[in-house]
Amino acid sequence: MNSSTFTFYKFLGLLFSAAVALLSGIIGYIQGADGQLIIFYTIATFSLILWAWHFFSVKWTYGQKTDHTDDAPAKPAEAEAHETGYLSQLIRKNRWIVGVAIALVVLFAVLSFALDGFFNWVNGFIFLALIVFLVLAYWLSTFVKQNKSAFIGCAILLALFIAGSFVIDGFASSVNIKTMFLFASFLGLACVGQTLVALLGGLDLSIPFLIGSSNIGLLYLISLGIPPWIAAIAVLFLGAAIGFLNGVLSYRLQGQALIVTLGVGFAVSGGTQILTSIGTEFGGNVFGVVPNWLVNLATMNSTTFGLKIPPVILIWLVVSIILIYGLRNTTYGRNLYSLGGSRMAAKRLSISERAYWIGCYMISGVFSTITGALLLGWSGGGFIGVGDPYLFMTLAAVVVGGTSLLGGRGGYGFTVIGVLLLQVLTSFLVGIGLSWQAQQFVLGLLILPMVAIYGRSPHIRSQI
Repeated sequence: MNSSTFTFYKFLGLLFSAAVALLSGIIGYIQGADGQLIIFYTIATFSLILWAWHFFSVKWTYGQKTDHTDDAPAKPAEAEAHETGYLSQLIRKNRWIVGVAIALVVLFAVLSFALDGFFNWVNGFIFLALIVFLVLAYWLSTFVKQNKSAFIGCAILLALFIAGSFVIDGFASSVNIKTMFLFASFLGLACVGQTLVALLGGLDLSIPFLIGSSNIGLLYLISLGIPPWIAAIAVLFLGAAIGFLNGVLSYRLQGQALIVTLGVGFAVSGGTQILTSIGTEFGGNVFGVVPNWLVNLATMNSTTFGLKIPPVILIWLVVSIILIYGLRNTTYGRNLYSLGGSRMAAKRLSISERAYWIGCYMISGVFSTITGALLLGWSGGGFIGVGDPYLFMTLAAVVVGGTSLLGGRGGYGFTVIGVLLLQVLTSFLVGIGLSWQAQQFVLGLLILPMVAIYGRSPHIRSQI
């Protein structure tokens, strides 16, 4: 340990001791303790922590590092003079977590100016604790050899939930938790196809358009007198057919999946509006009676076998378990990772890239239409724009969870973490009174550094 490192650790211990002692004094003041006892225990806490820090961290480490340096050649004076300070080295080494901490400080400042009454010592302390928690989680993640992104995601999810519980009344109530799981279920089902396609190295931007089209298409077919279960099956088959088209075109036009799926999505959305608006003056909206079984699947007040849990939550749970297990423990899942990691290696193993590419897009189309049908049961009316938020949210959930957009790395378990993280964050932003535009701004700030991190990491095929 050089002199700059030793000095840094001494000052870090001083700041840590002062922060803990100040916190203990604040807690004593809030609890109404005697003033002399507060002063005594604050000084005692500061002294004890500072001594322990110096004895067990700084002094011991410095002694261990310097005991065997007597015979080592001395550094030239020029090298010692130009030696970079330890603090600057530490910042460069952990520049991403430093950037996140700075972003949180900026976010707190923006919220303080934008929202009346937001700036107070309670919110300030919670944001400070959130930063400390994230730094600690980042440090602990250095000891995690596998699934590091999942560890960091779970830590951020826990920190956000604890912060929301302190800042927003009723945030941790059973009603709000059930509401968050309900909306997370819709997003999680919509992300099934996006995750599988991303594991191949592709993208599916037709998901929100299929959600909106199936939402109004299903109600339109029911209003024509077609039995609801037949109409639902027809919509699912149409979703699979559109997914088949996406898969064929994306496979043929390698590297153009984003543009291809976006174009197909626009075409499907426009065509659905034309068909459903014939003879009416309400383009993009369909009115009718939603079947009771569909309403019972997706509403807050619905039950499952007598339990006050909406069936859509259990449907998402079952789908998640099947996908998480299947992607890791079946031939189909392993072949999918092989294709995303190295297409050339997968081809030599006689894995049909065309079949997997088309199959993943067909699964994406089916789950998009399922999500649109469930949203019809939740809302009670057909609206073509019901899927618009999922254009950004499905990509954000996949990326924030830790699945690489380059393919071959990640999985649906990571997406589940990303879905829950985005849902808790959205509920937190709504709870503190942010508008929809401000929520999109904050979510954008969240996904940009994640995309930058995964964009800088080497692709798995370059490590083989």
